[in-house]
Amino acid sequence: MSTDSLILRRPDDWHIHLRDDAMLAAVLPATAEVFARAIVMPNLKPPVTTTAQAAAYRERILRQTPSGSGFVPLMTCYLTDNTDPDDLAAGHAEGVFTAAKLYPAGATTNSDAGVTDVRRLHGVLERMQAIGMPLLVHGEVVDHDVDVFDREAVFIDRTLRGLRRDFPALKVVFEHITTAEGVAFVRSAEGPTAATITPHHLLINRNAMFERGIRPHAYCLPVAKRERHRLALCGAATSGNPRFFLGTDSAPHPRHLKEHDCGCAGVYNAPTAMACYAEIFAEAGCLERLEGFASEYGPAFYGLPLNADRIRLFRKEPEAAPTDLVTPDGEVRVFAPPRILGWGVERLAPAA
Repeated sequence: MSTDSLILRRPDDWHIHLRDDAMLAAVLPATAEVFARAIVMPNLKPPVTTTAQAAAYRERILRQTPSGSGFVPLMTCYLTDNTDPDDLAAGHAEGVFTAAKLYPAGATTNSDAGVTDVRRLHGVLERMQAIGMPLLVHGEVVDHDVDVFDREAVFIDRTLRGLRRDFPALKVVFEHITTAEGVAFVRSAEGPTAATITPHHLLINRNAMFERGIRPHAYCLPVAKRERHRLALCGAATSGNPRFFLGTDSAPHPRHLKEHDCGCAGVYNAPTAMACYAEIFAEAGCLERLEGFASEYGPAFYGLPLNADRIRLFRKEPEAAPTDLVTPDGEVRVFAPPRILGWGVERLAPAA
């Protein structure tokens, strides 16, 4: 296979933040141009906790979707201690909810209304297991006595192993994994278990946050970890193991809120995500495996059809880093490490 060009099925993004209102309108085109579908995170203000709210949010997204893109948003329910299992199941049956998202309360952006104790969710999880509805997990503990770099590994031992044991048939996606421990858990877990991996966690380690000073645009949650963890993620993503698939966790914040006394967590990578992934797979010498990771394993796990149309990734002359995205809420920094700026992406016309 050529290392300069690759045609693959149009990919899907199995974890993205599209925000709402003006920010939604600004960031959606970059995703809709490349990705056919995306699992849309529900941590708005207020969060998307009911079928009616999710249907309304989906309609707002569709109104902003560029004509001819064919983009389909897949909606998720924000779980709380008081989630109504009947409403959740009805939303899933009606095709409104594709999955439900577990945020430990206080773990990340707009998660304060999240779950305080997973045991409060057992009735909801039993219903989800029965109807085949996937559970998407932000896998970090929030205890102040646990080091921020250890929170994912501790969550695996304290919570995720128990969930996997108590609900053996529940589809579980361990979102945006960042550690070797996360990779090992997903590889060996019993039952339907998968994980998404972001482009930024494949390309940076925790040093990126402290290069000659504080670098707030490299700050995300979960935070990037040591180099050994980055290498474990690269190994998992490029392995051809169908339990690992693409999820950008693209999360836009205006620069003035990132470069702030208490800066927001999140990396906006939608315009450059496929270039990032292509670079990682090319470096590993296995570009032929990118289609599985980007376009096949996610649909298989969710029980959805493969996309019929195609994109082409190609080498090009390196260019300057993209300018900040201008939005009515302020400029948003685009994630673009220098080494990925020599890749381009284009959608191909459907076959006649």
